[in-house]
Amino acid sequence: MSENNEARGLGIFEKYLTVWVAACIVAGVLIGRFWPAFPETLSQWEYAQVSIPVAILIWFMIYPMMVQIDFSSIISSGKKPKGLTITLVTNWLIKPFTMFFFSWLFLQVFFQNIIPADLAQEYVAGAILLGAAPCTAMVFVWSYLTDGDPTYTLVQVSVNNLVLVAAYAPLVMFLLGLSDIIVPYNTVILSVVLYILIPLAAGYITRKRLIQSKGIAWFENVFLKKIDNFTTIGLLLTLILLFSFQGEVIVNNPFHIVLIAIPLTIQTFFIFTLAYVWAKLWKVKHSVAAPAAMIGASNFFELAVATAIALFGLGSGAALATVVGVLVEVPVMLTLVAIANKTRHWFKPAVEDKPATADNIQ
Repeated sequence: MSENNEARGLGIFEKYLTVWVAACIVAGVLIGRFWPAFPETLSQWEYAQVSIPVAILIWFMIYPMMVQIDFSSIISSGKKPKGLTITLVTNWLIKPFTMFFFSWLFLQVFFQNIIPADLAQEYVAGAILLGAAPCTAMVFVWSYLTDGDPTYTLVQVSVNNLVLVAAYAPLVMFLLGLSDIIVPYNTVILSVVLYILIPLAAGYITRKRLIQSKGIAWFENVFLKKIDNFTTIGLLLTLILLFSFQGEVIVNNPFHIVLIAIPLTIQTFFIFTLAYVWAKLWKVKHSVAAPAAMIGASNFFELAVATAIALFGLGSGAALATVVGVLVEVPVMLTLVAIANKTRHWFKPAVEDKPATADNIQ
């Protein structure tokens, strides 16, 4: 992977996302502290425990991801089952449970004398919401930076999104129950409908109609480029709003952000290593193995933030934990990109360099 590729892979927003996130945290805290009328007014715009302003911003984030999903490409995934199997098993049978374990171990056991028990419980809940939602949009960046197969990455993301619709709510409810937190099931379902089903349907309809009327080339080269930064802009605006409600929590517990980041970081490296080594042992080509590991390592933090807000409120510890996940994701994932590129030789001789036949398809 060349330096030029890395430069092209990350735009100004993505490349410095951690800086923008930090700036939005500061802006949100300052607004909450010095202009309290702003969050107080917006907090009144709710329906069924869902903040309308936040919902609008979340749709702004998620829609560009959903519009990229090509449902027809899922059919071809059966020809390359190994990479898809790795990401599905890692994301849905392993990752949610290891996230629960690491967050519980650190936040409620190791840090029990530092973090109040009720607040630690909320932090664990936020970590669970992160762990049950594998990455979507940003994984295309990580895939590109590791010379990943873009078509197969799209298939992996598409299939994970479809599984997300059915599996997210049951997993979250089960794991929140394990952490002694009881939440209404219909609230979780509402979050899935609002933040997955509706944008997924909108993305499908948009994609289908635009391709029919304008053609696939216009759709990919014009439309997608026009909405390219919507996700990041929506995320940053959401963080300003979110942290305007988090001002007191952060000012009173700044060290907690560091404590929350510890298990989240450990979990990210653990899941990446598990999926990446599995792919190596299974002789999956690097262009499929790297994205498969990246999807599990990173999180669909837009959905996690939205669900945390819907379940526990804008000013909750759970919401704060999901936002910490956003803060640490970019530097950690860039580290994993570097690791994947430096270990590319592990996968040689690679079948990706041979003509595609029935014997070497992974």
